[in-house]
Amino acid sequence: MEAIEILNYHKLKRTSCREGILEVMMGSKQALSESEIRENFSGSYDRTTFYRSFKTLEANRIIHKIVIDNLFVKYALGNALNPKKMHAHFYCNDCNAVECLNNTPINTHPLPKGYTCSDTELIIKGLCAKCNQ
Repeated sequence: MEAIEILNYHKLKRTSCREGILEVMMGSKQALSESEIRENFSGSYDRTTFYRSFKTLEANRIIHKIVIDNLFVKYALGNALNPKKMHAHFYCNDCNAVECLNNTPINTHPLPKGYTCSDTELIIKGLCAKCNQ
């Protein structure tokens, strides 16, 4: 699916900044930080335009946030056509790469009566295949 199709599917206005963010993320095999994405534009957009476009994509669940700790946050593409499927993420302690483990579902756990779950996160930390050689 192309960036334009993703924006159309979510009924979002097509802007070059939104398309650019999606194209950068689609071209990466791993999750990226906001600054790693922004580096690809080298002054093409001011900070406000970039930030608003970025937050619009996040609010519409086109991209999702992966919080490793309070200071280390990465973003990855969500599944643009299906509701976000809960899945684990892998963080490499050596190279700092973050990947979605789409085939590693997160089990749901029963909650006490009156409790509701809005989101569950699972981050597995260790060494990726590249660093483990």
